[in-house]
Amino acid sequence: MLEVKDLHVKVGGKEVLKGINLSIREGETFILFGPNGSGKTSLLMTLMGFSGYEVTKGSIVFQGLDVTRAPTFERARLGMGMSFQRPPTIHGLKTRHLVAMCARDREVDPEELAARLNFQHFLDRDINAGFSGGEIKRSELLQLLAQKPGLVLFDEPESGVDLENMQLIGKVVRRLLDGEVAPRPGVSMKELKSKVSISGLIITHTGYILDYVNADRGQVLYDGHLCCEARPRDILDHIRSYGYGECVKCLN
Repeated sequence: MLEVKDLHVKVGGKEVLKGINLSIREGETFILFGPNGSGKTSLLMTLMGFSGYEVTKGSIVFQGLDVTRAPTFERARLGMGMSFQRPPTIHGLKTRHLVAMCARDREVDPEELAARLNFQHFLDRDINAGFSGGEIKRSELLQLLAQKPGLVLFDEPESGVDLENMQLIGKVVRRLLDGEVAPRPGVSMKELKSKVSISGLIITHTGYILDYVNADRGQVLYDGHLCCEARPRDILDHIRSYGYGECVKCLN
């Protein structure tokens, strides 16, 4: 699904990613841990092709296509989607209209999708205008449910979310990664599973998302380098016991 080879990235003239090699198979969920300022968000923004993230070396291959220099909208059309940690407020654009745009040529019912997130009352409000942290996360997930990408990038889905919202968000993230389609009248439970395997890359600082998502593999991103590949739960337990200090030993 995704192959990142020797990726070097600069932001504002400073190198923030220093030779990233990462592969994610179809249907696989990959967890990326790391302290603040380690380059996690920069990696996701680079994968989505946002301006300001200068690729100086390496390549990004998505479903066999080299998208290293492709614009953001082209990557989205190919099937890459992202949930932002701090998405912008967009005045003058209603949430339901953005949901319809995310769906493109597929027929979706914004009301039905929003009901899965208890978000029906926000459909006619401007994007993220006055939303709380949990409401912003639900808005992001609603857009992804409509887009139904093949690869989903989550930038710290648990940040700024209270316990009640975390449970709801965690369950929807799991269903999204499991490939559930939007419910429609007359569709059986068996048909709610998509035949297309969805891959996920989740970056996390706290690891709370692991209470809801079955992750296949994990690594630590530290000072722009990837290290310490292991089972996600093992990595999290190690970080909780010893912090990120031992990652320096791996890098050395």
